[in-house]
Amino acid sequence: MKIFISTIFLFAITGCALAQQKTDKWFERLLRANASALLKHVLDQPDTFRYQLIYTQITRDKNNLPHFKNYYLHLDKDLYFNPASTVKLPVVLCALEKLNELNILELTRNTSMLTDSSYSGQIKVYADSLSADGLPSIAQYIREIFLISDNNAYNRLYEFVGQQTLNEKLIQKGYNNSRITRRFMPMTQEQNRHTNAIRFMHNGQLIYEQPPAVNTKQFDFSKQYFVGNAYYNSNDSLIYKPMDFTTHNVFLLTDLQQMLQSVLFPLSVPAKQRFNLTASDYRFLYQYMSELPYESKYPHYDTTEYFESYTKFFMFKANKGHIPGYIRIFNKPGWSYGFLTDAAYIVDFKNNVEFMISASIYTNSDGILNDDKYEYDTIGYPFFKEVGNIIYHYELTRPGKYKPDPGSFKMDYSDK
Repeated sequence: MKIFISTIFLFAITGCALAQQKTDKWFERLLRANASALLKHVLDQPDTFRYQLIYTQITRDKNNLPHFKNYYLHLDKDLYFNPASTVKLPVVLCALEKLNELNILELTRNTSMLTDSSYSGQIKVYADSLSADGLPSIAQYIREIFLISDNNAYNRLYEFVGQQTLNEKLIQKGYNNSRITRRFMPMTQEQNRHTNAIRFMHNGQLIYEQPPAVNTKQFDFSKQYFVGNAYYNSNDSLIYKPMDFTTHNVFLLTDLQQMLQSVLFPLSVPAKQRFNLTASDYRFLYQYMSELPYESKYPHYDTTEYFESYTKFFMFKANKGHIPGYIRIFNKPGWSYGFLTDAAYIVDFKNNVEFMISASIYTNSDGILNDDKYEYDTIGYPFFKEVGNIIYHYELTRPGKYKPDPGSFKMDYSDK
Protein backbone atom coordinates (compact mmCIF):
# COMPACT_ATOMS: atom_id res chain seq x y z
CA MET A 1 0.00 0.00 0.00
CA LYS A 2 1.36 3.39 -0.95
CA ILE A 3 1.71 5.73 1.98
CA PHE A 4 1.60 9.47 1.40
CA ILE A 5 2.60 11.79 4.17
CA SER A 6 1.29 15.22 3.38
CA THR A 7 2.78 17.22 6.19
CA ILE A 8 6.50 17.73 6.13
CA PHE A 9 8.07 17.17 9.52
CA LEU A 10 11.66 18.27 9.15
CA PHE A 11 13.85 19.35 11.97
CA ALA A 12 17.28 19.36 13.53
CA ILE A 13 17.89 19.34 17.26
CA THR A 14 20.34 22.21 17.28
CA GLY A 15 19.42 24.59 20.07
CA CYS A 16 18.39 28.11 19.10
CA ALA A 17 18.76 27.64 15.33
CA LEU A 18 16.59 30.57 14.32
CA ALA A 19 18.86 33.00 16.13
CA GLN A 20 21.74 31.89 13.90
CA GLN A 21 20.17 32.82 10.56
CA LYS A 22 21.97 35.48 8.53
CA THR A 23 20.33 37.36 5.67
CA ASP A 24 21.40 40.41 3.65
CA LYS A 25 18.25 42.24 2.63
CA TRP A 26 19.87 43.64 -0.50
CA PHE A 27 20.58 40.12 -1.76
CA GLU A 28 17.05 38.99 -1.02
CA ARG A 29 15.60 42.02 -2.82
CA LEU A 30 17.77 41.33 -5.86
CA LEU A 31 16.49 37.77 -6.13
CA ARG A 32 12.85 38.64 -5.50
CA ALA A 33 12.87 41.51 -7.98
CA ASN A 34 13.86 39.12 -10.76
CA ALA A 35 12.23 35.90 -9.55
CA SER A 36 9.79 33.75 -11.46
CA ALA A 37 6.70 32.40 -9.75
CA LEU A 38 8.58 29.17 -9.01
CA LEU A 39 11.52 30.94 -7.38
CA LYS A 40 9.17 33.14 -5.35
CA HIS A 41 7.38 30.00 -4.22
CA VAL A 42 10.69 28.66 -2.91
CA LEU A 43 11.84 31.93 -1.37
CA ASP A 44 8.54 32.28 0.47
CA GLN A 45 9.01 28.91 2.21
CA PRO A 46 12.46 28.80 3.83
CA ASP A 47 11.33 26.28 6.45
CA THR A 48 10.06 23.85 3.80
CA PHE A 49 12.97 24.12 1.38
CA ARG A 50 15.66 24.86 3.97
CA TYR A 51 17.59 26.86 1.40
CA GLN A 52 20.82 28.68 2.18
CA LEU A 53 22.74 30.91 -0.22
CA ILE A 54 26.06 32.74 -0.34
CA TYR A 55 26.79 35.16 -3.19
CA THR A 56 30.43 36.23 -3.33
CA GLN A 57 31.23 39.36 -5.29
CA ILE A 58 34.77 39.55 -6.65
CA THR A 59 36.09 43.05 -7.27
CA ARG A 60 39.50 43.48 -8.89
CA ASP A 61 41.75 46.42 -8.09
CA LYS A 62 44.07 48.24 -10.51
CA ASN A 63 46.59 45.41 -10.17
CA ASN A 64 43.89 42.81 -10.93
CA LEU A 65 44.04 41.55 -7.35
CA PRO A 66 40.67 40.16 -6.24
CA HIS A 67 38.70 41.42 -3.23
CA PHE A 68 35.73 39.49 -1.89
CA LYS A 69 32.40 40.41 -0.34
CA ASN A 70 29.85 37.82 0.75
CA TYR A 71 26.09 38.27 0.77
CA TYR A 72 23.91 35.73 2.58
CA LEU A 73 20.34 34.48 2.44
CA HIS A 74 19.02 32.32 5.29
CA LEU A 75 22.51 31.17 6.17
CA ASP A 76 22.33 29.08 9.35
CA LYS A 77 25.26 27.05 10.60
CA ASP A 78 22.92 25.01 12.80
CA LEU A 79 20.49 24.08 10.02
CA TYR A 80 21.50 20.61 8.86
CA PHE A 81 21.73 19.65 5.22
CA ASN A 82 23.26 16.47 3.91
CA PRO A 83 26.46 17.58 2.12
CA ALA A 84 26.57 14.48 -0.10
CA SER A 85 29.41 14.69 -2.64
CA THR A 86 30.59 18.16 -1.67
CA VAL A 87 32.79 16.42 0.94
CA LYS A 88 34.83 15.07 -1.96
CA LEU A 89 36.46 18.49 -2.29
CA PRO A 90 38.32 18.40 1.06
CA VAL A 91 39.23 14.74 0.52
CA VAL A 92 40.82 15.60 -2.85
CA LEU A 93 42.74 18.51 -1.33
CA CYS A 94 43.95 16.47 1.63
CA ALA A 95 45.09 13.69 -0.69
CA LEU A 96 47.23 16.08 -2.72
CA GLU A 97 48.55 17.69 0.44
CA LYS A 98 49.48 14.29 1.87
CA LEU A 99 51.45 13.46 -1.29
CA ASN A 100 53.40 16.68 -0.95
CA GLU A 101 54.07 16.08 2.74
CA LEU A 102 55.30 12.53 2.09
CA ASN A 103 57.78 14.03 -0.40
CA ILE A 104 58.91 10.66 -1.77
CA LEU A 105 60.79 10.49 -5.07
CA GLU A 106 58.61 9.02 -7.84
CA LEU A 107 55.50 9.18 -5.62
CA THR A 108 53.25 11.57 -7.52
CA ARG A 109 49.56 11.90 -8.22
CA ASN A 110 50.15 9.78 -11.35
CA THR A 111 51.84 6.85 -9.56
CA SER A 112 49.82 3.64 -9.73
CA MET A 113 47.82 3.19 -6.51
CA LEU A 114 46.80 -0.34 -5.45
CA THR A 115 44.29 -0.58 -2.60
CA ASP A 116 44.27 -3.71 -0.44
CA SER A 117 41.63 -5.04 1.94
CA SER A 118 42.71 -4.83 5.57
CA TYR A 119 39.48 -4.87 7.61
CA SER A 120 35.90 -6.09 7.48
CA GLY A 121 33.91 -4.54 4.62
CA GLN A 122 36.92 -3.23 2.72
CA ILE A 123 37.56 -4.02 -0.95
CA LYS A 124 40.64 -4.49 -3.09
CA VAL A 125 41.14 -2.23 -6.12
CA TYR A 126 44.00 -3.01 -8.47
CA ALA A 127 42.63 -1.70 -11.77
CA ASP A 128 40.74 1.21 -13.31
CA SER A 129 39.26 0.59 -16.73
CA LEU A 130 38.75 4.32 -17.31
CA SER A 131 42.43 5.28 -17.04
CA ALA A 132 44.86 5.41 -19.95
CA ASP A 133 47.00 2.54 -18.60
CA GLY A 134 44.21 0.60 -16.86
CA LEU A 135 45.64 1.36 -13.43
CA PRO A 136 44.25 3.54 -10.64
CA SER A 137 46.05 6.63 -9.39
CA ILE A 138 45.29 9.66 -7.28
CA ALA A 139 45.19 11.82 -10.41
CA GLN A 140 42.71 9.49 -12.09
CA TYR A 141 40.48 9.41 -9.02
CA ILE A 142 40.47 13.21 -8.90
CA ARG A 143 39.46 13.40 -12.57
CA GLU A 144 36.56 11.03 -11.94
CA ILE A 145 35.48 12.96 -8.85
CA PHE A 146 35.22 16.30 -10.62
CA LEU A 147 33.97 15.09 -14.00
CA ILE A 148 31.03 12.99 -12.75
CA SER A 149 31.36 12.97 -8.93
CA ASP A 150 32.33 9.29 -8.79
CA ASN A 151 31.76 7.69 -5.38
CA ASN A 152 34.32 4.90 -5.69
CA ALA A 153 37.04 7.43 -6.48
CA TYR A 154 36.10 9.32 -3.32
CA ASN A 155 36.22 6.13 -1.25
CA ARG A 156 39.77 5.36 -2.40
CA LEU A 157 41.06 8.85 -1.56
CA TYR A 158 39.26 8.74 1.82
CA GLU A 159 41.20 5.54 2.48
CA PHE A 160 44.50 7.05 1.36
CA VAL A 161 44.17 10.08 3.65
CA GLY A 162 42.63 8.19 6.59
CA GLN A 163 39.64 9.27 8.67
CA GLN A 164 41.65 10.67 11.56
CA THR A 165 44.09 12.65 9.42
CA LEU A 166 41.25 13.97 7.29
CA ASN A 167 39.36 15.41 10.23
CA GLU A 168 42.48 16.70 11.95
CA LYS A 169 43.29 18.61 8.75
CA LEU A 170 39.82 20.19 8.74
CA ILE A 171 40.31 21.38 12.32
CA GLN A 172 43.82 22.66 11.65
CA LYS A 173 42.51 24.76 8.78
CA GLY A 174 39.70 26.25 10.85
CA TYR A 175 36.77 24.12 9.68
CA ASN A 176 35.82 23.18 13.23
CA ASN A 177 32.11 22.60 12.60
CA SER A 178 32.51 20.23 9.66
CA ARG A 179 33.44 16.55 9.73
CA ILE A 180 33.82 13.59 7.37
CA THR A 181 32.88 10.32 9.02
CA ARG A 182 32.08 7.89 6.23
CA ARG A 183 32.70 6.47 2.80
CA PHE A 184 29.93 6.27 0.20
CA MET A 185 29.42 2.52 0.55
CA PRO A 186 27.53 0.38 3.10
CA MET A 187 29.69 0.37 6.24
CA THR A 188 29.26 0.62 9.99
CA GLN A 189 30.73 3.46 12.01
CA GLU A 190 33.55 1.18 13.13
CA GLN A 191 34.32 0.04 9.60
CA ASN A 192 34.53 3.66 8.46
CA ARG A 193 37.10 4.34 11.18
CA HIS A 194 39.41 1.76 9.57
CA THR A 195 41.19 2.45 6.29
CA ASN A 196 43.04 0.17 3.92
CA ALA A 197 46.64 -0.73 3.30
CA ILE A 198 47.76 0.87 0.02
CA ARG A 199 50.73 0.28 -2.26
CA PHE A 200 52.12 2.73 -4.82
CA MET A 201 53.95 1.12 -7.71
CA HIS A 202 56.10 2.45 -10.57
CA ASN A 203 57.39 0.19 -13.35
CA GLY A 204 56.76 -2.85 -11.17
CA GLN A 205 58.69 -1.41 -8.24
CA LEU A 206 57.20 -0.59 -4.86
CA ILE A 207 57.55 3.16 -4.26
CA TYR A 208 55.60 3.53 -1.01
CA GLU A 209 53.58 1.19 1.16
CA GLN A 210 50.98 2.63 3.52
CA PRO A 211 49.85 0.37 6.37
CA PRO A 212 46.19 0.11 7.38
CA ALA A 213 45.04 2.80 9.80
CA VAL A 214 42.32 3.36 12.37
CA ASN A 215 40.95 6.58 13.82
CA THR A 216 41.70 6.47 17.55
CA LYS A 217 39.79 9.67 18.30
CA GLN A 218 36.05 9.90 18.93
CA PHE A 219 33.67 12.25 17.17
CA ASP A 220 31.40 14.55 19.12
CA PHE A 221 27.89 13.43 18.16
CA SER A 222 26.16 15.37 20.93
CA LYS A 223 24.37 17.56 18.38
CA GLN A 224 21.63 15.45 16.88
CA TYR A 225 20.16 15.80 13.40
CA PHE A 226 16.85 14.29 12.26
CA VAL A 227 15.27 14.85 8.84
CA GLY A 228 11.83 14.04 7.40
CA ASN A 229 9.03 12.07 8.95
CA ALA A 230 9.70 8.60 7.51
CA TYR A 231 12.37 6.70 5.58
CA TYR A 232 13.12 3.41 3.89
CA ASN A 233 15.85 1.43 5.62
CA SER A 234 18.43 -0.91 4.05
CA ASN A 235 15.84 -3.71 4.01
CA ASP A 236 13.45 -1.50 2.00
CA SER A 237 11.07 -1.26 4.96
CA LEU A 238 9.28 2.02 5.62
CA ILE A 239 10.15 3.32 9.09
CA TYR A 240 7.68 5.85 10.47
CA LYS A 241 10.06 8.23 12.17
CA PRO A 242 12.57 10.88 11.09
CA MET A 243 15.83 9.65 9.64
CA ASP A 244 18.81 10.07 11.96
CA PHE A 245 21.75 11.93 10.38
CA THR A 246 23.60 12.49 13.66
CA THR A 247 26.65 10.42 12.67
CA HIS A 248 26.68 11.45 8.99
CA ASN A 249 29.08 13.80 7.26
CA VAL A 250 28.70 17.50 8.05
CA PHE A 251 30.07 20.24 5.79
CA LEU A 252 28.79 23.76 6.43
CA LEU A 253 27.98 25.89 3.40
CA THR A 254 30.34 28.61 4.68
CA ASP A 255 33.14 26.04 4.92
CA LEU A 256 32.44 24.76 1.42
CA GLN A 257 32.49 28.29 0.00
CA GLN A 258 35.65 29.23 1.88
CA MET A 259 37.43 26.03 0.86
CA LEU A 260 36.60 26.59 -2.79
CA GLN A 261 37.88 30.16 -2.50
CA SER A 262 41.07 28.91 -0.84
CA VAL A 263 41.76 26.68 -3.85
CA LEU A 264 40.96 29.24 -6.53
CA PHE A 265 42.36 32.28 -4.76
CA PRO A 266 44.76 30.92 -2.10
CA LEU A 267 46.26 34.29 -1.23
CA SER A 268 42.82 35.63 -0.33
CA VAL A 269 42.49 33.42 2.76
CA PRO A 270 44.62 33.20 5.91
CA ALA A 271 47.73 31.04 5.50
CA LYS A 272 46.44 28.38 7.88
CA GLN A 273 43.40 27.76 5.65
CA ARG A 274 45.48 27.03 2.57
CA PHE A 275 46.36 23.53 1.49
CA ASN A 276 49.96 22.55 0.84
CA LEU A 277 49.68 22.37 -2.94
CA THR A 278 52.14 22.94 -5.75
CA ALA A 279 51.58 25.19 -8.76
CA SER A 280 51.10 22.00 -10.78
CA ASP A 281 48.46 20.81 -8.31
CA TYR A 282 46.49 24.03 -8.68
CA ARG A 283 46.53 23.87 -12.48
CA PHE A 284 45.49 20.22 -12.38
CA LEU A 285 42.58 21.05 -10.07
CA TYR A 286 41.44 23.99 -12.19
CA GLN A 287 41.53 21.76 -15.27
CA TYR A 288 39.21 19.11 -13.92
CA MET A 289 37.01 21.29 -11.74
CA SER A 290 35.95 23.04 -14.95
CA GLU A 291 36.28 20.36 -17.63
CA LEU A 292 33.10 18.81 -19.04
CA PRO A 293 32.55 15.05 -19.52
CA TYR A 294 32.61 15.18 -23.33
CA GLU A 295 36.02 16.87 -23.25
CA SER A 296 37.67 14.02 -21.36
CA LYS A 297 39.48 11.17 -23.15
CA TYR A 298 40.60 9.27 -20.01
CA PRO A 299 38.17 8.81 -18.40
CA HIS A 300 35.80 8.57 -21.33
CA TYR A 301 32.07 8.81 -20.55
CA ASP A 302 28.78 8.15 -22.29
CA THR A 303 27.63 11.72 -22.77
CA THR A 304 24.00 10.67 -23.04
CA GLU A 305 24.11 9.90 -19.34
CA TYR A 306 26.89 12.30 -18.38
CA PHE A 307 25.84 15.33 -20.40
CA GLU A 308 27.91 18.50 -20.39
CA SER A 309 26.11 20.21 -17.50
CA TYR A 310 25.83 17.01 -15.43
CA THR A 311 27.72 18.49 -12.46
CA LYS A 312 27.04 22.18 -13.19
CA PHE A 313 23.95 23.02 -11.14
CA PHE A 314 24.04 26.81 -11.42
CA MET A 315 22.61 28.23 -14.64
CA PHE A 316 22.79 25.04 -16.70
CA LYS A 317 21.88 21.62 -15.28
CA ALA A 318 18.12 22.16 -15.45
CA ASN A 319 16.87 20.63 -18.73
CA LYS A 320 20.47 19.48 -19.46
CA GLY A 321 21.36 22.97 -20.58
CA HIS A 322 24.19 23.77 -23.01
CA ILE A 323 27.14 25.70 -21.60
CA PRO A 324 28.59 28.35 -23.99
CA GLY A 325 32.28 27.90 -24.67
CA TYR A 326 33.19 31.26 -23.14
CA ILE A 327 31.73 30.33 -19.74
CA ARG A 328 33.49 27.99 -17.34
CA ILE A 329 32.33 26.77 -13.93
CA PHE A 330 34.81 25.61 -11.28
CA ASN A 331 32.72 23.82 -8.69
CA LYS A 332 31.84 20.84 -6.55
CA PRO A 333 28.17 19.80 -6.21
CA GLY A 334 26.42 17.13 -4.19
CA TRP A 335 22.99 15.51 -4.24
CA SER A 336 21.42 13.03 -1.85
CA TYR A 337 18.31 12.45 0.31
CA GLY A 338 16.48 15.33 -1.42
CA PHE A 339 19.29 17.81 -0.69
CA LEU A 340 21.06 19.60 -3.54
CA THR A 341 24.20 21.62 -2.83
CA ASP A 342 26.74 23.35 -5.03
CA ALA A 343 29.57 25.84 -4.61
CA ALA A 344 30.86 27.40 -7.81
CA TYR A 345 33.18 30.00 -9.26
CA ILE A 346 31.62 31.12 -12.55
CA VAL A 347 33.66 33.02 -15.11
CA ASP A 348 32.65 34.53 -18.44
CA PHE A 349 35.84 35.09 -20.45
CA LYS A 350 34.04 36.98 -23.23
CA ASN A 351 32.56 39.63 -20.96
CA ASN A 352 35.22 39.45 -18.21
CA VAL A 353 32.70 38.58 -15.51
CA GLU A 354 33.40 36.44 -12.46
CA PHE A 355 31.63 35.61 -9.21
CA MET A 356 31.12 32.82 -6.70
CA ILE A 357 27.79 31.39 -5.67
CA SER A 358 27.00 28.63 -3.16
CA ALA A 359 23.62 27.19 -2.24
CA SER A 360 21.78 24.28 -0.69
CA ILE A 361 18.10 23.35 -0.96
CA TYR A 362 15.91 20.48 0.23
CA THR A 363 13.26 19.11 -2.17
CA ASN A 364 11.22 16.29 -0.66
CA SER A 365 7.54 17.16 -0.51
CA ASP A 366 6.30 13.78 0.81
CA GLY A 367 8.75 13.84 3.73
CA ILE A 368 9.92 10.28 3.02
CA LEU A 369 13.64 9.68 2.57
CA ASN A 370 15.24 6.94 0.49
CA ASP A 371 12.19 6.57 -1.75
CA ASP A 372 13.95 8.23 -4.71
CA LYS A 373 11.03 10.63 -5.05
CA TYR A 374 12.58 14.07 -4.80
CA GLU A 375 11.77 17.25 -6.71
CA TYR A 376 15.25 17.67 -8.15
CA ASP A 377 14.06 18.28 -11.71
CA THR A 378 10.95 20.33 -10.96
CA ILE A 379 12.22 22.54 -8.13
CA GLY A 380 15.88 21.92 -7.26
CA TYR A 381 17.70 22.33 -10.54
CA PRO A 382 15.40 25.16 -11.74
CA PHE A 383 16.21 26.93 -8.44
CA PHE A 384 19.94 26.71 -9.15
CA LYS A 385 19.45 27.76 -12.76
CA GLU A 386 17.42 30.84 -11.91
CA VAL A 387 19.52 32.01 -8.97
CA GLY A 388 22.66 31.60 -11.06
CA ASN A 389 21.18 33.51 -13.98
CA ILE A 390 19.94 36.37 -11.79
CA ILE A 391 23.41 36.84 -10.32
CA TYR A 392 25.10 36.42 -13.71
CA HIS A 393 22.94 39.07 -15.37
CA TYR A 394 23.47 41.39 -12.42
CA GLU A 395 27.23 40.88 -12.72
CA LEU A 396 27.12 41.76 -16.43
CA THR A 397 26.04 45.28 -15.46
CA ARG A 398 27.65 45.66 -12.01
CA PRO A 399 29.69 48.85 -12.02
CA GLY A 400 33.37 48.66 -11.22
CA LYS A 401 36.32 50.97 -11.55
CA TYR A 402 38.51 48.24 -13.01
CA LYS A 403 37.45 45.52 -15.42
CA PRO A 404 38.49 42.09 -14.14
CA ASP A 405 40.87 39.93 -16.11
CA PRO A 406 40.26 36.28 -15.11
CA GLY A 407 42.43 34.97 -17.94
CA SER A 408 44.63 32.99 -15.56
CA PHE A 409 41.79 30.47 -15.26
CA LYS A 410 41.74 29.64 -18.97
CA MET A 411 42.58 25.97 -19.43
CA ASP A 412 43.45 23.83 -22.44
CA TYR A 413 40.75 21.16 -22.80
CA SER A 414 42.14 19.52 -25.92
CA ASP A 415 43.04 15.81 -25.85
CA LYS A 416 45.65 15.13 -23.20
